Amino acid sequence: MNNPASFLILLFLAVTFLQSGYDKLFYWNDNLNWLKQHFSKTVLKNIVPFALGKILVLELTTGVLAIIGMFQLLINGGRTYGLYAAILACVTLIMLLLGQRIAKDYDGARTIAIYFVPAVLAVLLLS
Repeated sequence: MNNPASFLILLFLAVTFLQSGYDKLFYWNDNLNWLKQHFSKTVLKNIVPFALGKILVLELTTGVLAIIGMFQLLINGGRTYGLYAAILACVTLIMLLLGQRIAKDYDGARTIAIYFVPAVLAVLLLS
């Protein structure tokens, strides 16, 4: 393999986003109730179910693209699907960051920023 750093970052993104998507999918009501409370005093309070569904789809898509990207790297050194995964990861994380900032959850926003670093690095490595 010519690009082990890209492979490892894609593995990181796959684990991160698939686990998060799994959690949202199989514990939907728990997540929804927590998020309704979290955003109850924000402009997002009326769209929490829609936003949660949108984030779920983005996370699962990112995770699947990351896995496909890992296989593409292994099989032929291709970077296309990995790059798509990395870009979608960045978009998803920016959406999550915006939500945390709107909710004034600065610790949560800080945590998301930590995940953003390897996602941007993946974009750089796979471009």
